[in-house]
Parts: sequence; C-alpha cells; structure tokens
Amino acid sequence: MADELKPAYLLAGTDRPKIDRALQRLRDRFAPDAIELLDARETTGEDAVAACNALGLFASEGRLVVVDGVEAWKADSVEPVAAYLKQPAPATTLALVAAELKKDAPLAKAVGKAGELLLWDVPKRGIPGWVGEQFKLHGVRADQAACRALVELVGDDLYELATEVDKLATWAGDERAVTVEDVESLVAPRAEAPGFALTDAWGARDVAGVLRAAEQSLERTGDPRSRTIPRLAGSLTRHASLLRDCQALDAVGVSAADAAARLKKHPFYVKKLYAQAHNFTEEELADVTVRLAELDHALKGGSRLSNELELERALVDITRPRERAGRV
Repeated sequence: MADELKPAYLLAGTDRPKIDRALQRLRDRFAPDAIELLDARETTGEDAVAACNALGLFASEGRLVVVDGVEAWKADSVEPVAAYLKQPAPATTLALVAAELKKDAPLAKAVGKAGELLLWDVPKRGIPGWVGEQFKLHGVRADQAACRALVELVGDDLYELATEVDKLATWAGDERAVTVEDVESLVAPRAEAPGFALTDAWGARDVAGVLRAAEQSLERTGDPRSRTIPRLAGSLTRHASLLRDCQALDAVGVSAADAAARLKKHPFYVKKLYAQAHNFTEEELADVTVRLAELDHALKGGSRLSNELELERALVDITRPRERAGRV
C-alpha cells in the first residue's frame, strides 16, 4: 500500500492469508480505538456509510472502518457505498474485504475510482508455487517436490497450508532446506489423495506407486470406501480414454499443443498425457479399457470378491507391462 492512505480499499481473492496480512498492516496505521469492525452479513451498505460519516474522538487522527464479507452485499447495499465514495469522509478509510469478487463487479468499479483494488487469487494449479512463496517469506528453502507433497497431504485450504508452513519453517530454521521426507515425516495427512497421484502412477506403469496412491485415496477421503472405489475406477477410465485420444492424435502428427486445443484441456496436462501414452501400445490401451469395464461390472455386483480386492487386481493388471501381465 502507498504511504498516503486512500479513502477506500477492496481486499479480495482466494489468498486469504495474504489479505489478512495486508489488512493487519492497514490496521497498524490506526489507533485501536479508531477502528470499527463490521460484518457484511449483519451490516448493510447504508450502515457502513453511516459508520464512515460518524464523527468520533479520533476523527482528526484518522478512522478505519472494516467491512468483512462484502461479496454477500446485493445492489441495494452496493449503491449507497458507491454514492459515498464519490465524496468520502475526510480522514476516514473504508476497507472492504471479500472472499471473491471480480474486477468488473459494481463494488469493485466504485472502489477502483476512489481508492485501490487489492485482488489476490491463487488458482488450484498454482497452490504448490504459493506454498513455495510462503516458505520464502519465512526465509526457508523448500524444493518443488516438498511443496507439492505438502499440498497432497493437507489439501488446498490456504489457511491450513500456511499453518503447516509456519510449523515446518520453525522446525527447519535457517540451516536446512525442507524436503519431501521432512514433509511426510512431520505433517499429518488429512486431505484426500488427488486423482493425479493415481493416474500419474498408472501412466508411468509404476505398480507399487499406483497401489500406494489408491490406498492413500481410500485412507484420506471422508467418504465410505463403497463410494470411493467406484470414483477411482471412473477416474482411471476417463484418463485411459484421454490417453487413447492423445495416442491417436499423436499417431497422425498432431502436436500436444494442438491436441490441447482440440480436447479443450490445459496444454501442460495434455503434454503429460502424450508422455504417458508413449508407455503403452495401442493394443495395451484397448485391453485397459476392457479391463476397467470388467472392474465396473464387478463393482456393481458382478463379483463375489470384495470391491477393494477387485480394484487391486485391476490396478495390477492394467499397470504392469504386457509381457508380465496376467490375472492375479
């Protein structure tokens, strides 16, 4: 934030820890008694304007009015705030905080004309990078694999990730870098294992890895296994279908970048699919499709074996190289 305070700020986005830090820096510039905290779920736009216009003991020194959760405001609350910002009260700063709000939202436009927009979003695919930035803020080194492992264990809740980064940074100090082994030893797993762990292991034809990823998914999900196992089978089926599409496109000379546009998928993801498709022959992928159909039938009552055993058997069958394949 600039040294000279603006009449209004809008702090919004999914990076709530960063928003909290920015808001705290703003609050530090005011006397505690000169700060009024409001909740948009209980406060209308008119109420917020009245709070800004109210004169207090600290009016000459500056006042701060903070309204949290303004994404909940409807037009009837946005309009009085927009009108107020055309002629804001002197020595008063209005800070509006939102979980998510687009730049072209009426409230954002109104604040942008009179004050400053501070919008910080973290896309899901960028969360491991965000974790790395948090380690840097603590002056601690952490490699990319460690950051990704932390996300896999904790999930995508930025508050929880920030808490774990704090713990790991305190433990590491200034003398060592945080590694994957450190994360796995010190962080309790509580997130459902992401689907890419399973599909990546299968695409690499890593039998031990695919069994481990499946077991982690079963252990970490809050759903019963009777629901999780069919979901894993469905994820593999969709992934195998995409692999066959990529293999066919690759065979006729379509690049991964062009395939991404055709399939309407992220280029990085399709590049990974192309690499995985090279690990299978066309016939092997056809056999995988058949085997996953058999698994689907078994999970729907076509087998007397447990669903877990059927899943394990299928994973081994579709993952290990063809020359060693065979039913277990």
